[in-house]
Amino acid sequence: MEIFFGAFTSEWEQRRAALLHEMSSGGRGASAEEEMRRRLKQLAGGGGGSSGASGGRGSGSKGKGAPRAQVTSATTGARSMEARLAAVARGSQPAVVKMASYGGGARVGAMLNYVSRGGELKVENESGRILEGREELARIRGDWDHLFQNRAESRDIGSFSVEIAASGFASDEALHDQMRSTLTSGFGDRRYAYAIEKNGGGSVTVQGLVVLRSGQGERLTGDAKAAGIIQGRYDASAAAGEAAAKFSFHGYGNGVEFGANRLRGLVDRHEDVRDDRGQSIANEKVAGDLVQKEWRGELHSRKSRDVMHVIMSARAGTDVAAFEGAVRDFLAHQFAGHRYVFAMHDAASDPKEAGEGGKRPHVHAHAIVAMKSDSGDRIETTPAVFREWRSVMAEKAREHGIEMEMTDRREFAAPPAFTRTQVRPVSREGRTDHVGTSEAAQARYDAKRSGRRTVAKSDRSRQYIIKVQESWQKVALAGGDRQTVAYATLHQKYLESSVSTAQTEASGTVIRADFGSNFRINLATLQEMVLEGQELREMSRAEFETYEKKVETALFKLERSVSADDRADFDEIAGLARDFVNQKRELVDLYEQRKEALAEQGGESLRSEPRDPANDEWDAAVAKHGEAVVEAGNEAMIEIEHYREGLDRIEAGEFSADRKDGMQAGLQQAMERAAQLAVEGNSYLRDVAEQDQDLRQAIDRAEKQAEVDRQDDGRADVIKAVQTVIADRIDRLNERLSEIAEDSYATRNEASAERQFLADMNGQLDKLGPGDVLDLSRTETDYGYDEEEAASARESGVDYVPSIERDRQEHESHIDSIAPQLEQLRAHGVTVDTDFKIAAPPSQRDFDAYMNELAKEFAEAEPNLDEEKGKAPANVDAAADQGREARDEPDRRPIDNDTREAHELASTVDATNRLQDRLNRDKEAAQRSGETTRTDPAQQHIPRLEELEREQMQQRERDRDDRDR
Repeated sequence: MEIFFGAFTSEWEQRRAALLHEMSSGGRGASAEEEMRRRLKQLAGGGGGSSGASGGRGSGSKGKGAPRAQVTSATTGARSMEARLAAVARGSQPAVVKMASYGGGARVGAMLNYVSRGGELKVENESGRILEGREELARIRGDWDHLFQNRAESRDIGSFSVEIAASGFASDEALHDQMRSTLTSGFGDRRYAYAIEKNGGGSVTVQGLVVLRSGQGERLTGDAKAAGIIQGRYDASAAAGEAAAKFSFHGYGNGVEFGANRLRGLVDRHEDVRDDRGQSIANEKVAGDLVQKEWRGELHSRKSRDVMHVIMSARAGTDVAAFEGAVRDFLAHQFAGHRYVFAMHDAASDPKEAGEGGKRPHVHAHAIVAMKSDSGDRIETTPAVFREWRSVMAEKAREHGIEMEMTDRREFAAPPAFTRTQVRPVSREGRTDHVGTSEAAQARYDAKRSGRRTVAKSDRSRQYIIKVQESWQKVALAGGDRQTVAYATLHQKYLESSVSTAQTEASGTVIRADFGSNFRINLATLQEMVLEGQELREMSRAEFETYEKKVETALFKLERSVSADDRADFDEIAGLARDFVNQKRELVDLYEQRKEALAEQGGESLRSEPRDPANDEWDAAVAKHGEAVVEAGNEAMIEIEHYREGLDRIEAGEFSADRKDGMQAGLQQAMERAAQLAVEGNSYLRDVAEQDQDLRQAIDRAEKQAEVDRQDDGRADVIKAVQTVIADRIDRLNERLSEIAEDSYATRNEASAERQFLADMNGQLDKLGPGDVLDLSRTETDYGYDEEEAASARESGVDYVPSIERDRQEHESHIDSIAPQLEQLRAHGVTVDTDFKIAAPPSQRDFDAYMNELAKEFAEAEPNLDEEKGKAPANVDAAADQGREARDEPDRRPIDNDTREAHELASTVDATNRLQDRLNRDKEAAQRSGETTRTDPAQQHIPRLEELEREQMQQRERDRDDRDR
């Protein structure tokens, strides 16, 4: 049946009809369902195998992209395996197209900034327009916004701290037992890790990380609201009678990578870190394993997939212009109808230094592609589609004169690739080096980097490898040059050896993974849950949310029983299941739009729904929030609407204007009561506030007032307690400095800087009044890349880190070291500024003006110097001699003011002359050696001016000491 969308009068009707027609006639809904059924059946029969086999589905493009997909399949099918392998044997390079990551709309700016190197590289969009500079790149986010779902990432792991009044424990183990009892009473069955820091007065501060989702599916938000929930549960528990505790959150993040990084940081800062089961987390490796292996399944992490980051690579030495043309044609062919931008990175044009991850020897391109086209089509990302991408990339490269072929790792007995979540970089010099985040990940990384020969073991892959062996044999027998024959013969032997080894291992293996009834039950449950919504009937929002939870539960249970060999198939099935659920979500949104449209047309009854929409809305609200909550919230809203209606009638002249003040006062009180209910936990009113701006503002005011009310009146006591902790740390630093050798400059400087930071903080706390800001911010000048420091670092064999980055890291380290104390202060109303600010270096004009002013002062001082010639010392050494003579002759007359001023001016002039001599020598040396770097005079001389000022200050201190003696 053909659908004529023009017959529908409103946009929502056209969109709904198009979606239903597409899903019912074999479009994307049917495609997703058919593919999911096929993969479920394959997985249940044990036929899962290596992805990317020939004969997989074609392009993920739909709608307008369908004809292109058929053409692509035809072109790739014409390139036989034998032809591809023969070309590789002759020296053709493999096509490399990698899916680097997905991102939500909020991350587009950061991804574009990385691809363009902060706007320094040109970026080209899908229409061939060149975008340069940050301003043009910033506009992309707004131009693509209508293509984004803008779904927030799930909050998976929260960073918390707990202040606990605890004392008198017999041992550290008893203390840890008490801490875990306290934390478990608040967090329930959630997984967590923690470290203890003992404070003065018998209290302790616990810092740690907690998985925000519980085993029952409740997900905390990791903010002040969540802290209030946890605090309430702890206060109601039996543990609250043993020790008072105050919970607070100060951050949250998404995914395993965030959790692993934060837990490693906690281990780095504390000597004794443990998890909720009392197990010690001794080092970074144990921390990574805990998050990767044990916490991963608890997170149920979700990220929005609005854009994808794709990387296309070629060998070093490939013609850059030709490869750029091939990339341009590949993107235009594969992502027609989609918005995208791309930029080229090669060693010659990349502004990023090699030590910082730039100037890679091989040419490559980065592309950011919108997952959704303007016509509503979404890009599919399956192994079969990735295979097609490589095939098309190779075809376009050959059209531009680059010998390139699509390859499959099974054709070369190559090990599987590692993902970026399985490793973390440790060195970016040359080829980036990584370490695995777990033992299994490290083994996979080692196998890939060492080129260890391996074969896939699934039935489908074994059949594919047989065809590969036959093709290599044909290439070798076809003759040609000696190098081609040798290459083909060698890889044929690789496959024979690897297959033989795999068969030996299989024959010697008695125990096989058999998940039995649990696996098949979970598989059947998943299929039943997902396909429960296949009937194209209307579904309320509450029904959909229940359905979505059932699907996620079924996926979770299936994941726990799936084998390692079938992991890739499970990931694909999970993606298809979630795509199917997302299509149902679109239908629910369309049904809601229809209700709104009919309500605007006069509240006509829905033909397909005999019930009153108001009753449906009430039922949905009760299902979501509970009857008592909805009734209380509804009563509050009825009262608000009563006063609003009265004010409207007064404006219309139906009521006397004398009643206006009373109505407004009544509305204000009703708003405050409703806001108070929302603050106390009425979620129904919070949902209403999303559409009611006045109520939203009232809730915001109530929350701020509640925060003020919660603040402890003993603000001064808290400040005093924090000062005590800081003072203790300063004392420990003083002891540490006394033990550090004088020649350990770096260690002494680090300890001295931390001591100065803490001393400044305590000094501010002494003077902190109500409303004052505790200013812990830091401002540094960024002088850019320092060639001399970089050269020195290379000679020393260490990575060069710009001074501005060292300053930032030092500042962040100082702030992190006092995070619990800052949290205490903020909880009691103290505003804290911890920003790190970067200032631009002074311009050439400012520098010249300063030098002219300094020269003028010296010129004016010359007459006085001539008059005092016999009295003032000639230089700094003479001043030092005078100081020694003064110490040898204690009865000598004190120096008068004129002599003192002349002495200081002479010292300044001498120091300036010596500095100028050094500058002249440096300039002459630079001219002789042809040095072209660091030509900005301001950048050259600012450090020298600072040195001059330090010399002046030191000389004046010596003079002052002489006078005092």
